[in-house]
Amino acid sequence: MTAEVDIYQDLKMRLISNGFEHGAKLRAEDLRKEYKCSASSVREALFRLAAVGLADFQEQRGFRVPQRAPQKLIELTHVRILLEAEGTALSIQNGGVDWEARLTAAHHKLSHIERRIRDKDDPSDLIDIWFAAEKEFHETLISACGSETLKQMHGRVYAQFRQQLMVADRRFEFISMNIEHHANILEAALSGDPKLTQQKIHDHLKRHLTGETLDA
Repeated sequence: MTAEVDIYQDLKMRLISNGFEHGAKLRAEDLRKEYKCSASSVREALFRLAAVGLADFQEQRGFRVPQRAPQKLIELTHVRILLEAEGTALSIQNGGVDWEARLTAAHHKLSHIERRIRDKDDPSDLIDIWFAAEKEFHETLISACGSETLKQMHGRVYAQFRQQLMVADRRFEFISMNIEHHANILEAALSGDPKLTQQKIHDHLKRHLTGETLDA
């Protein structure tokens, strides 16, 4: 793995998990010193992040973290529901026992972490683990869809969606509801009912369709 890829992946995670504030300037010189690398390596990573919508770039003004925007969250939620619902329906059709096993394992990990969060007064040490497990569960839902294009599009939309919510989701006020939603999605998927599963995915994400979940 090249140094550029390391920087890109690390910055990507920080950009979707509250490593930078919304609207913050991403100063290449500061990042170069932090990563102990060349300025060109940082700029390459930042341009790649801008290409997938996780950084904004303007000539003469450089790179910034995208602002929180209720309408953008609504649009991302609509597209995410469409992609995840279609991808999961195809996975139910094509995935078989291997996909069901991987989905069950991903849900087991996620539900364990979510229950730990629910039971802790300060779950801050579990935030990064939760981000990774939640992403893994939703990626596994569509993993057997048979379309690399759909999975790539979902990955891009998911990252931008997560970036919009990176402040709100760290409060974990939704965690009990999340546990129920993820269990409902798993149960519907394992039952082999694509329409029911699609409805459960919509039910899980519909609270973001008003943009109100961006309120700090």
